Amino acid sequence: MWNSAASSSWLAGFTVCLSLIVSIGAQNLYVLRQAVQGQHVRACVIWCVVSDALLVAVGVAGMAAILGSSPTLARYLTLGGVLFLLAYGLFAWHRAFFAPDNKLEAAGGKTERSLLGVLSALAVLTLANPHVYLDTVVLIGSIGAQQDGALKWIFVVGAACASLTWFVVLAFAGRKLQGVFANPRAWRVLDTLTGAMMFVLAWWVWQGL
Repeated sequence: MWNSAASSSWLAGFTVCLSLIVSIGAQNLYVLRQAVQGQHVRACVIWCVVSDALLVAVGVAGMAAILGSSPTLARYLTLGGVLFLLAYGLFAWHRAFFAPDNKLEAAGGKTERSLLGVLSALAVLTLANPHVYLDTVVLIGSIGAQQDGALKWIFVVGAACASLTWFVVLAFAGRKLQGVFANPRAWRVLDTLTGAMMFVLAWWVWQGL
């Protein structure tokens, strides 16, 4: 039965995942460009959501076993997560306030590409990026592993829902709001909000120590 504990675990997974994926990165920019060009957008969204869910699940399953046998390690990993979130927030604010303008070249490359070609490039951007593993397997996984019993998997569902929400919004943004996302100010606003969310999340994780 769905209760307050399940709701709390789902919300934790949703919040943690959404806070980490809402940032300017190679994967997000690639999906945004594909959405603007209208090429294999649904396949890109499905790939991103499924890969996020699987990586988080692996992190939760693996970290759960490790943390269960070593409470001290759990504490250090949680502390590491706090420091990581603070650093992530600071980098986001650095981009927002100090980085030079880099306009998104969303309208370029109109040549039709095959589904395999698009997904192959997206797979490389996803799996060859070490930050993906830090975010999903290590950071989100370590937080999710602290949930009790079956609540771990409700946490994973919450994370998957956050990933789905973000990439669907990103797809619509790329198609409908090309002018907005081509403006460097829009990215600065997004990074400012991302940094603020990171700081709030770091405080939340710190409270659990």
